[in-house]
Amino acid sequence: MIQRIRSALLLFLPVLVLAGWLWVESRTLPASSPAAIPASSGNWGLSFQQEGQAPVGNAAAEELAQYDAYFLGDTSRKVLYLTFDCGYENGYTEPILDALKKHSAPAAFFVVGNLVETAPDIVRRMAEEGHIVGNHTYHHPDMPSISSQAAFQKELDSLAELYQQTTGQPLSRFYRPPQGKYSEENLRQAQALGYKTVFWSLAYVDWYTDNQPTPEQAYAKLLPRIHNGAIVLLHSTSKTNAEILDDLLTKWEEMGYTFASLEEL
Repeated sequence: MIQRIRSALLLFLPVLVLAGWLWVESRTLPASSPAAIPASSGNWGLSFQQEGQAPVGNAAAEELAQYDAYFLGDTSRKVLYLTFDCGYENGYTEPILDALKKHSAPAAFFVVGNLVETAPDIVRRMAEEGHIVGNHTYHHPDMPSISSQAAFQKELDSLAELYQQTTGQPLSRFYRPPQGKYSEENLRQAQALGYKTVFWSLAYVDWYTDNQPTPEQAYAKLLPRIHNGAIVLLHSTSKTNAEILDDLLTKWEEMGYTFASLEEL
């Protein structure tokens, strides 16, 4: 019975998930659509059904929680959890850190091996200013294609060891799957290593460095879709993010939101 249900749901997943990356940009599902699709495998995806309300993920928050995985925080409070994926440094991470410092806003930076190797001072600054530095794997591979626990662990341990050598501190036990690609087995593997897997409930197309959105385009996605308990994903390589972050945080504050650490999850 379970297998038949999963087979049927696999046919439904592409409706919610863009094949290449991230989330459904504009699709609105009917009220009768399921609010929970089992965390089997695929790309993390979201469906925004009502402005100002939390989206529906392609796995329910309750189901993810059994694996210590999350895409939403406390939806009873006007609180936001800021997170950044950091693949490499191209001049925009420090302005982002400056804006966070100005607003006393904690954030989580999910880093890969390349960033720690090539920009150690910036990584140390993240830690020194009280931000979480999370595990985005060493090589940024397609993690669902890794079948063994040993190989999965090596990707995370290699980054943790490099971070320890670079900063003298242990890496936090927060993990974000590269490209949002995951499987149920990956969730179990991360949990077995003591990690919390962190997806997101708000993001926008900010990662094409040669085709950056205008500030107006960014605000059009990030303001109406903000919601209580949002885990916000931004990329530190985005010129637009670096330019608007101070003003964006101000706008969210004016809407009544505060910023919290993933530790509160």
